Amino acid sequence: MKGIPLPPASEDFTADPVELFFDLAYVFALSQIVGLLVHHPTWGGVGEAAMLFALLWLPWQQMTWAANAVSGNGRAVRTIFLIATVVSVPMAAATPSAFDAGGAVFAVALGAIMVLGFGIQILGSKEHATLRSSAIKWMTPNLLAIVALLVGAALSDGARMIAWGVAIVIVLAAMILAGQSEWLIRIGHMAERHALIVIIALGEIIVAIGLPVVAALSDGDGLDLATIGALTAAGAFAGLMWWAYFDRVMPALEHRGEAVEGDRDRGRYVRDIYTWAHAPIVAGIVLAAAALEEVALHPESPVPTAFGVMLAGGLALTTAGVAAAIHRAFSVFPPERIVGLAAIVVWVFAGASLNGVTILAGVVALMAVTLVVEQQRIER
Repeated sequence: MKGIPLPPASEDFTADPVELFFDLAYVFALSQIVGLLVHHPTWGGVGEAAMLFALLWLPWQQMTWAANAVSGNGRAVRTIFLIATVVSVPMAAATPSAFDAGGAVFAVALGAIMVLGFGIQILGSKEHATLRSSAIKWMTPNLLAIVALLVGAALSDGARMIAWGVAIVIVLAAMILAGQSEWLIRIGHMAERHALIVIIALGEIIVAIGLPVVAALSDGDGLDLATIGALTAAGAFAGLMWWAYFDRVMPALEHRGEAVEGDRDRGRYVRDIYTWAHAPIVAGIVLAAAALEEVALHPESPVPTAFGVMLAGGLALTTAGVAAAIHRAFSVFPPERIVGLAAIVVWVFAGASLNGVTILAGVVALMAVTLVVEQQRIER
């Protein structure tokens, strides 16, 4: 590799393998959130899961923006990413106990990953005074957010929630202020990174629905027809979620971003479309995965109300994220998806007495019809 130059700063590039390696820890972390939702299907449990997801989203975004700021992943950047990956493993392990004994490990790891991302941004902007100034303006309030994280880890119960909520608010305010600065944006890289995190979230569905298979086989029992039906319906659900994002939405958002002119406007576009709108997209998939695990484990029983809310709520979050991104990019809303979501919500709660397989099969059918109708309208 000696003598091979890094790409110039203006050249777009695909994600480096070390970025994908870093994402593996998020497979672990998101699975812990799914487990938390399954074992604590209450409003309090959902609230804790939502805050944990928001906190995990911050360092992932920091590392994604940082990697977008460098002209290719040289060995220094790869080393930093590997260190961040090592740090993220205990972070993921501490996720389910973050509001208990694991709070200190969780907060310290989050803060460390964000600081490592700052280091990459400094490396990427050392030859560009404007970009360095933008990076410093971004980092300053984020350091206060890290302090709030660490302080919160020393507190307990509601006080910890408040401190970590303050940290999230500080970062959101920093994102708004960062929209006034100029950034070097590579749309292709940003689109790919967020597509990968969507894939990771969809992978949680596969993991969740695989649990009853493992349980049945380990007990020496075969897979009954109800379980096979639940697995098939859940697999179709995951496939339709993939199609709903990757077939049209993902390339359309990337194509629109390539047409945005001006570093400042491109930075705002990426912030709005990817950093903000993709958060509910990914969170919704994770929330739905918890409901699918319950259906797969008890396919012949009615879906408990809490998991029905998770299933409908997960689809609502994902649809809201997609709708927000499409509106930001094209100033339109996806009408079929909004109507389809309403029909799914009615079906889930009107059919509360039906078994899980039937409910899930109906949801899959409505999703398929929604996407076909949308496809026909757009093609016309």
